Amino acid sequence: MKNEIPTINVDILIVGAGPAGLAAAIAAKKAGIESLIVLEREDNAGGILRQCIHNGFGLHRFKEELTGPEYAQRDIDTAKEMEIDVRTGVTVLSVTKDKVVTAISKKYGLQVFKAKAVVLAMGCRERPRGALAIPGTRCAGIYSAGTAQKFVNLEGFMPGRRVVILGSGDIGLIMARRMTLQGAKVLACVELMPFSSGLNRNIVQCLHDYNIPLYLSHTVTDIQGKERVTGVTVSKVDENRRPIPGTEIQFDCDTLLLSVGLIPENELTIGAGVEMSNVTSGAVVDDSLQTSIPGIFACGNVLHVHDLVDFVSNESFKAGQAAADFVQGKEHAGRLVAVKDGAGVRGAVPQQIRLEKGAEHENIDIMFRPDRVYQNPYVVVKADGKPIFSKKNMIMAPGEMANITLTAKHLALCEDAQCIEVSISMEKPVL
Repeated sequence: MKNEIPTINVDILIVGAGPAGLAAAIAAKKAGIESLIVLEREDNAGGILRQCIHNGFGLHRFKEELTGPEYAQRDIDTAKEMEIDVRTGVTVLSVTKDKVVTAISKKYGLQVFKAKAVVLAMGCRERPRGALAIPGTRCAGIYSAGTAQKFVNLEGFMPGRRVVILGSGDIGLIMARRMTLQGAKVLACVELMPFSSGLNRNIVQCLHDYNIPLYLSHTVTDIQGKERVTGVTVSKVDENRRPIPGTEIQFDCDTLLLSVGLIPENELTIGAGVEMSNVTSGAVVDDSLQTSIPGIFACGNVLHVHDLVDFVSNESFKAGQAAADFVQGKEHAGRLVAVKDGAGVRGAVPQQIRLEKGAEHENIDIMFRPDRVYQNPYVVVKADGKPIFSKKNMIMAPGEMANITLTAKHLALCEDAQCIEVSISMEKPVL
């Protein structure tokens, strides 16, 4: 006779106890949800912030500069004070469209939860070397920037002494400074695109301040070494990102760090049958962060990769509140209007806005990344081709998330629309 695993009923189950999961849990608890469980596969809550010991966190949310662990600890302490059930060392195996969550751990064994609402907050992971197809040997000394960060900041291990960094994402830029401060020589930061994919402040503080050269429109075309990396070859690329013969630069190094993009950790989302975006690699959501499956919400880096944790928290507070509204039967009514990427825009989130005709609309933020660097552009929002919003910016770049706010006035103009389009234009539109 089979031993059946009893199902644990819970109002809201949150997957992930990083900044997104904790913020969603805090918001749901404040909204009156008592039956609430947070599952985290790591042994400690806090997510990636635990290894981000540099400062610069919390400026928007707390109006002060904090390190990653300090920022995380504030939410961990708040969750503890609110008596939120955060269970660490628990790996979620699956989430179904019926909101049945299966998890396993040393402490609890195999468990099955039946939730009224699920919040997905699993974060993201780094793109590995295998996705890049770099020629060369499979020798030691090649790390993702985040792995190197964990080695240095949490485990006290130096990955190498002479370092080249491929990719100019924020983690790579921060590790250029960190490795330098630990006594390593960072020879170069190499970026395939003609612009950096990191925040401008990190380019200044982590590269310029330490005289580390940034090679734009360059990439690694060969890795030398048998047991350990002994050098890399860097080449300039053309407008089609193909290496240009005769432009090779040789660097003698023992370490190559890869900072070549982040990928939302969406295996559970896909397994639940949620509609996915080909642009963000995250779920398609409406303005309450609800996915295509009612009662399943997504927030933080599992939805789309953010620049700042402050924005992750703000978004996740909204997801937690929306999940609580769903459980309490306070769902927002209205018709779904599609939000589309126009010229110059990649990955607008949310991809849908729910609008009820004649209702009093709350402000809605739309976040996206420009597809290249723009100087003095206008962000334009159109409802069925008619401009309803325009905002001028000094400069826009893919490395910095753009954010616009549609007010009740703008949303009232969209009530009968079939589509809302967000685009970037060099000409001021006539509203």
